[in-house]
Parts: sequence; structure tokens; C-alpha cells
Amino acid sequence: MLEKLKNALSGFINKTLTEEKIEENIEDLKLILLRNDVAMDTADEISHSIIEKLKGEQIGRLSSTKSFLEDTLEEVITNILTPEQELNLLQEIEKKKQAEQLPYVMVFLGVNGTGKTTTMAKIAQYVKDHGYSVVAAASDTFRAGAIEQLSYHMDNVNVRIIKGQYKSDPASVAYDAIDHARAKNIDIVLIDTAGRQVSDKNLMREIEKICRIAQPDLKLFIGDSLAGNDALFQAKEFNKYVGIDASILTKLDADAKGGAALSIAHETKKPIIFVGVGQKYHDLEKFDSELFISSVLTE
Repeated sequence: MLEKLKNALSGFINKTLTEEKIEENIEDLKLILLRNDVAMDTADEISHSIIEKLKGEQIGRLSSTKSFLEDTLEEVITNILTPEQELNLLQEIEKKKQAEQLPYVMVFLGVNGTGKTTTMAKIAQYVKDHGYSVVAAASDTFRAGAIEQLSYHMDNVNVRIIKGQYKSDPASVAYDAIDHARAKNIDIVLIDTAGRQVSDKNLMREIEKICRIAQPDLKLFIGDSLAGNDALFQAKEFNKYVGIDASILTKLDADAKGGAALSIAHETKKPIIFVGVGQKYHDLEKFDSELFISSVLTE
């Protein structure tokens, strides 16, 4: 996991940094980042931050340029991965429970193939393990097989699914699930959404309608960490149309680059709260920025 980014950054850190070649070295770093799925704006931010740190420093007098670069990169990446506001899912659910305002409603956003439906089941398993009751809404009424796919995963984690007919109004399905949760005193509603391409304006309008009707507490973007800049583009589009509150990255266990995590955190300024690390329903881990940083910077 993250080996390519780690090796690339290690190569940069171990370079002999000279004042004469600083611009060349920074351009090399930018190329390294771009090759490892870091978006241009994020690569620019990292490079600019290093240049700002170097201002006023006499490179020749630094006792260790390697140590300086390690510390600088750690600080820059930490800043990128630190959201404007932290989010603890269980604490947020508990706040609504204590205020007697349940159900807590989550909408899952993402394109097909990212692991969105599996991630819904993982979240269902996670909150059930912490004592909460759950119901799921099959609000992807467009893609053939979507309802059956969600039913399969929710059956496996023993969660009831509220569904309608294909081509029915997805917002109505979401509303029915919330209504059912209120009637049955169910703590949490998980809402699936259609996952065609984000360039499909009709699709995005349908998702906007779901969010307007459901008034979710949390809009979660599910991104495939192996998709690189495609994942960033998807996050930006969903954020533009409906706003996202947090992200979950899937397949991080198979990601040798790691650039998607940096880029999505930098672009959205919202927390990455979980990462998928396998196919089983318990293969969901809280995103640990310190572990991520040590994974790419520690030799």
C-alpha cells in the first residue's frame, strides 16, 4: 500500500538540494506527485509550500537537508489532510439520539464500480456493531440490477431494505425509508443513489432532489482510490451539485500511489472518515492521517 508514492518521495528527500538547482528540484517533485495520482492543484500547493519554507533558509548551512525536507513534507501533507471540521460518525449519531431527533440519515454518492453498495453494507455493519438499528433505501431506481445488488449486500448484514419499482421516483423511496424508520424507531437510514457518470445532468438533478427531500445529516462521497484523478473529478462534481460532508475511499489496501486521498482532501476540505481495505463487511477502517503520512514518508 502506497509504495510508489513512498519511494518517489524518498527519492526526492534523498536528493542533494542546492540553491542553484532548487527550481529544478521542485519541478522534479511536482512530476513525482503527478505520476502518483496527485492532482495538479494539490501538487502546486505542496511545491509552493516547500518553496515558502525554504525562503530565508540558506540551504548550504542546513545541518540536514534530508531532515528539513522530511519535516516540511510532513507538515504540508498534514495540513492538506486536516479538514476544516473533523467528523466522528458515532458521536454525530449519538447527538441526534440524545436530542430525540432520529433517524440519522446518510446519503451515499459515487459512480458505479467504486464499491459504493459494498461500502453501504460495511457502514451498516459498523453502526450495528455499535448498537444502532438500520434500514436502507434503494434509491437507485435507474440502473438494472441495482436494487437486487443492494438487497444482496443488506441481506448479508441483516438489514431491511425499502424499495420501489425500477423507474420510480428515487426521492419517494428515500422518503418512505425515513418514514418507516420514524414509525419503527430505527436509528439510521442509509440511502443509495444512482451512480452513472457525473456528467449526466439529469442524474445529478435527481440526486439533488433526493437530498432536498431527505434532508440528510451526512452526504458521503465514495471514491475508488485506484481511480486517481477520476475520483477527484467525481468528488468535485458531487460537491458542486449537492455538497459532500465527508469521503470514504475504497480499495486503499491495493493503492500503491495514494494521490487520490491527498487530492480529494485538498479539493473538498472535508474529512476522509473511513477507508475500505478488503471485500469483507468488517474491512472498514477509520482513516488515520498520521498512519498515512508515516506510510509515505518513513523509510
